[in-house]
Amino acid sequence: MNLTRRHFVKLAGMTAAGAGFFGLAGLTAGCGEAKSAAENSSADAAENYSGEKAKVYFTKNIDVEHLIQLYQKVNGDITGKVAIKLHSGEPHGPNIIPPAMVKPFQAQIPNSTIIEANTAYGSARSSASRHRETLKVNGWTFSDVDIIDEEGDVNFPVNGGLHLKEVAVGSHLANYNSLIVLTHFKGHTMGGFGGSLKNIAIGCASGAKGKLQVHGVQDYGKWVTGELLMELMADSGKAICDHFGKHITFINVMRRMSVDCDCAGTSAAEPTMADIGILASTDILAIDQACVDLVYSAPDSKDLRERIESRKGLRQLSAMDELKMGNKHYELITVD
Repeated sequence: MNLTRRHFVKLAGMTAAGAGFFGLAGLTAGCGEAKSAAENSSADAAENYSGEKAKVYFTKNIDVEHLIQLYQKVNGDITGKVAIKLHSGEPHGPNIIPPAMVKPFQAQIPNSTIIEANTAYGSARSSASRHRETLKVNGWTFSDVDIIDEEGDVNFPVNGGLHLKEVAVGSHLANYNSLIVLTHFKGHTMGGFGGSLKNIAIGCASGAKGKLQVHGVQDYGKWVTGELLMELMADSGKAICDHFGKHITFINVMRRMSVDCDCAGTSAAEPTMADIGILASTDILAIDQACVDLVYSAPDSKDLRERIESRKGLRQLSAMDELKMGNKHYELITVD
C-alpha cells in the first residue's frame, strides 16, 4: 500500500483534530506561535507539490523479520566495509532497541560492525574502558563494537553549513565505506526528539571534541539549547551524510518512545504513547519528517509533542531542508 502525503495529511487531520498537528510537508511554529514564511509547509503545500517524492518504507510490525525486510528495500548502495550506528544506551536502559533484535539483523549484513562514540559528559560511556563495560551490561556481546573515537578524531568538512565549517568525528568512522543509521526514535531532553539526525550528528561526533562543537560550547557548564542546537546538529549531520554520499541509509524504530533519550538510562520517563512501527529510507530528512508526522497523528502523543515543541525540536527538520540534506516531501509505502 502506497500512502501518499496528501492522503496521510487527511488521515492525520481526522485522528489528531485539535492536537496541533504539524503538516506532512514540513513545519509550523510551536503552540500559539505564528508560522514564519520559511516554515509555512502545510497540508495544502503537500497537496500542491508535484515534484519527486522521497520513498519512506513503513511497517507497524516491530520485529526482526520486518526490520530486515525494510532494510532490503533501501540497501542497494550499502557496500564494502559497513558501519551500523546505533545507541547502545546507558547501563540497563529500558528503551534501547533490543540487542536480541539487532543480532540477527547485523548477522545478515556482510562485513558489518556496530559503532559507537564516547560521551563528553561524565557517564558510564565517557571513556572507552567504561563504555565497553556498559556494552557488556546492556547485552552488546554478540559482535565487536567499534568505539570510533577510541583513538581520537578526524575533521569532516561542513560544506555550506549554517554555523560549523568542520566537525570532529571519531577517527575510525573514516575506515568505513558505508553507514547504516539504525535509530531508536524517541524524545530528547535537549533536542526535543532523537531521530536519524541526532543519531549521527551527536552520536558520531567524538566525545573529546566533536560533541562540544555540536553543542556549541567549550565545556559542559554552558549548554546551547533551542534552535541553535538544532542548526548545529544539522551541520554535523550534513558533514557525515556528505562523506558517505549514496552509501548511507536510515532506519528509525518507533518503539518505547519516552520523552527522554536512551542516554537517560533507567531514569528515562516511562513512555506514554503506543509503539508505531519501523521506517526505512535513503533520505534522512524524509524519514525524520515522517516519524514526526506519525507522532503528531497519534492520539496519545501529547507528552512527546510537548517535549518536541518546548525544545524547538522541529527546527531540526527545517535546518536539514535549508541545507538540502533531503526531501521533506515523501511517499509513505507500507510493507506488511
